[in-house]
Amino acid sequence: MSIQAPFYPIIYVRGFAMTQGEIDATTATPYMGFNLGSTRLRQLWDGSVQRHYFESPLIRLMKEYGYSDAYLDGHFQTEGLAARSIFIHRYYDAADQQLGEGKRPSILEAAHDLQHLIKLVRRAICGDDSEALRRFRVNLVAHSMGGLICRALLQNKQLRDSAEAGQVNKVFTYATPHNGIELAGFNVPRFLGLWDINNFNRREMKKYLSLDDHRNVATLNGHFDPDRFFCLVGTNPGDYAAGAGMSRRLAGEMSDGLVRISNAAVSGSPRAFVHRSHSGPFGIVNSEEGYQNLVRFLFGDVRVDGYLALDHLPLPPSVQRAKDDGRKVRASYWFEASVAPRPAIEDGSVFFLTERRKANYSAVMRGYDEMMKPAKVGLERPRWPFLFSTFLDTRKITRGKTMVFTVELVVSATDYVIDGVLFFDRTIPGENLYRQNICVRATSTEEGWRVRCNLVDDEWGEKLGRELELVDGRFVVPINSTKGLAGSLELSIQPHLQ
Repeated sequence: MSIQAPFYPIIYVRGFAMTQGEIDATTATPYMGFNLGSTRLRQLWDGSVQRHYFESPLIRLMKEYGYSDAYLDGHFQTEGLAARSIFIHRYYDAADQQLGEGKRPSILEAAHDLQHLIKLVRRAICGDDSEALRRFRVNLVAHSMGGLICRALLQNKQLRDSAEAGQVNKVFTYATPHNGIELAGFNVPRFLGLWDINNFNRREMKKYLSLDDHRNVATLNGHFDPDRFFCLVGTNPGDYAAGAGMSRRLAGEMSDGLVRISNAAVSGSPRAFVHRSHSGPFGIVNSEEGYQNLVRFLFGDVRVDGYLALDHLPLPPSVQRAKDDGRKVRASYWFEASVAPRPAIEDGSVFFLTERRKANYSAVMRGYDEMMKPAKVGLERPRWPFLFSTFLDTRKITRGKTMVFTVELVVSATDYVIDGVLFFDRTIPGENLYRQNICVRATSTEEGWRVRCNLVDDEWGEKLGRELELVDGRFVVPINSTKGLAGSLELSIQPHLQ
């Protein structure tokens, strides 16, 4: 069978099922949630309301990329399958009274089963074809606890050196608690074995991930390339209804209703933030944003990273006068960045590949000294905000050779503190130091990328804009505001690993 990058077979690994009823419900379905879609409403120019139907990741992969499932006539096929096939890791079958022995598998047991499934997939696709066997790779797509099962395959000392672990090409996780689950500010206790909830205790995670330290288990520890591991982070707790709303109340605002934003990514990996809940009708898996990130990471050929470097951060005049008078001023700053590609989807709907917003508690936060006076806080260099990693696909370009995307960039300050006293009587709620929609046009030429941009809050977006200067491998967008903020948005554009 023809195996050609980047269209490798996909294995979907579902998330945690808490009760036996949830296990029975999931084992009763062939695709374990990867086939669930959703609908939402959008308002048209004439005021009418139209539905947008997201058909599910499974259906969209079939329609748009030619994938097929591994089932035929009610059976799982074990030979003669195409490379573009989708498989479901049914590790909960063992916990079903009819399909298995009724015993829940541990994370490590599920990882061993995943290793075995990769072996079956390789045989089903490659047969005895030596060239196909050599070229075989597999992409893992996982929701929630499924991402920890994938990590156990790649990191546990019993599995990480196996041939099957070495055949994993990329991993995409939705809402995985890579650094455990915290409820009411505490990591779930180690002793809470009921329903295997202690799977998300960091001391237990340290064991099955073969790590030395339990204090931060969100690391691949050198056993897999973090550039090939993508983390999609949910930022909407309000629409997560599990436990009659108790979960979202305990997880808090800075979460997807179950997993804290700060715990949902592994160190050094690309990630995106989307305003979706952990699961349910407004869940992260059954969303347009989730799907668009998935296919761009798996199949895209361009990676764009955005950084911000500042030359000057202004203070309100009254605060500046206090500073000039020798008073001690303290403030931190929020950096919001949302990235949307063009074209969006066929019905004209706009989606964000990532939304780092203050309102969603996912904006980047930095202190003044971290950026402008690093030596004062023990840093060797300024800690500039890293804003986003976005993956794009030149195959989606509809005209010419130019990729077009917009970056909505907002900079604002927290409340100012002067000599330890909160200074609020002259600040305006919602005031920004900088706000702009930046349209970027990147064209591939024989000499490399030619990049232009225009500021579409100030000028028409259909203009080509001015050409950007390439400095030390990054394209530089000057950033200035009438309040005195000055700096640059720096864009790194490079080939994405296939």
